Amino acid sequence: MTVTEAQTEAERPVGLGPVGWLRWFWRTLTSMRTALILLFLFALGSVPGSIYPQRSVDAAKVAAYFKNDPKLAAWLDRLWLFDVFKSPWFAAIYLLLFVSLSGCVLPRALAHYKEMRRRPPAAPRNLSRLPHNAVVEREIGVDEAARVLRRARFRVATGPGWVAAEKGYLRETGNLLFHLALLALLLAVAAGGMFGYRGNVLVVEGDGFANTVAAYDRFMPGQRVTAETLAPFAFTLKDFQATYVAAGPKRGQPLDYVAKLSVTDRPGAPAHDADLKVNDPLDVNGTLTYLIGHGYAPSFQVLDGKGQVAFDGAVPCLVDDQSTYTSECVVKVPDAEPDQLGFLVRFLPTTIPQGGGWVSVFPGAANPTVQVFAYKGDLGLKTGEPQSVYQLDAKKLAPIGKMTTQPTPLNVGDTLDLEGAGKIRFTGVKEWISLQTTYDPGRVPALLAAAAAVLGLVLSLTVRRRRVWVRVGDRQAEVGGLTRTEGGDFGPEFAGIVESLSQPLSKSLENR
Repeated sequence: MTVTEAQTEAERPVGLGPVGWLRWFWRTLTSMRTALILLFLFALGSVPGSIYPQRSVDAAKVAAYFKNDPKLAAWLDRLWLFDVFKSPWFAAIYLLLFVSLSGCVLPRALAHYKEMRRRPPAAPRNLSRLPHNAVVEREIGVDEAARVLRRARFRVATGPGWVAAEKGYLRETGNLLFHLALLALLLAVAAGGMFGYRGNVLVVEGDGFANTVAAYDRFMPGQRVTAETLAPFAFTLKDFQATYVAAGPKRGQPLDYVAKLSVTDRPGAPAHDADLKVNDPLDVNGTLTYLIGHGYAPSFQVLDGKGQVAFDGAVPCLVDDQSTYTSECVVKVPDAEPDQLGFLVRFLPTTIPQGGGWVSVFPGAANPTVQVFAYKGDLGLKTGEPQSVYQLDAKKLAPIGKMTTQPTPLNVGDTLDLEGAGKIRFTGVKEWISLQTTYDPGRVPALLAAAAAVLGLVLSLTVRRRRVWVRVGDRQAEVGGLTRTEGGDFGPEFAGIVESLSQPLSKSLENR
């Protein structure tokens, strides 16, 4: 290597290296700008959770999404849009935001604590250069000026011939309180995820529910939740009442939903009645049960080809049209002989003939009927493959009778003959409700953290940091002041301080 090459190599800038890159990454991550960006992404990432149905809230709506548009639903599911708050990308934003806020706020809190303990700085030499300045034409002592400023709630420091005062620390305190509250909110959410649980269940009128893992249709426990931690309460759905607007331009619009429950708070306790409404949950020792959906459950009795009762009960239907509550459901009868039976059922709450067929025109069950599409053969239940209770696999099934798109509807009490394979009788109509039970120990801390965040935001937006200095002379005193933050008008407050200094202390006290 020549001398010139060696000199060029020596002058070449040295790279950051692993430690330098780590330091740069940490400083970037813990900057306030990055925290604000992550906070925006956190809010933006929560939006799909309110647009698309979530499995943890209403699995039936997710199933309806897959039924109506399977391809789109499959892509949405790949992006975790039906489980937004469990998705890896949402968890990444959550963790990065927590780390960023911790690394940003905690050092600032320590610096603010040191700043609050530091004395106000000494008065500058030329107070006339400050944005606010005035001259008091009377002789003022240092002690008198200090007392006037203390009465105005300034922190005061004195020196030879000068007084320094400062206040407005609550601005930075509010700013830190806001960000610390966000940290506390994230911790509360994490505590709810670890020690809380959520469960979804569908209950038909007349049926009961006990708060056990096996009773849920879908159960989502936290990492620290066991079966023993569930509150041991139970209830029976005695009745569900839905009321709608009966006439006028808003006909069919829901007015109220009420579920009549008989609740037992703990084993051996007496039962008591309770009304469950939308946004008015049942609270049993901190465990909340919400009403999140409802629908119809027509009941049927099925006789097989040998005349034996093979099925007798209610079948929950999924709502296909929210305006009229036209619903669809499936009845599977694997115990029928000699052939297994399956039925696709369309339920019409208020039925009228229209255009050569039948439609429902009102969500209330004023004239309930069912249209039945019957099949016989192998339901495929013995293969071990999971099946949805809301779908019927017709690959190994043969239709019974002539299939039409608009079969004659059955009224309550009517029977459909299955041409030697048996009979199905429409026996009545019940209603079902879907519930979500939640236990979240972080709910109250999250509420307190949110209130603290609002308080901190108000303080940071309304309080201003300002300083005042007074230089005393033989026959006059010079006063100067400035604000350390933008916004607001310090002029009236500064004028009030000058007026107080212009008056003798005893007269100033009388005026106050």
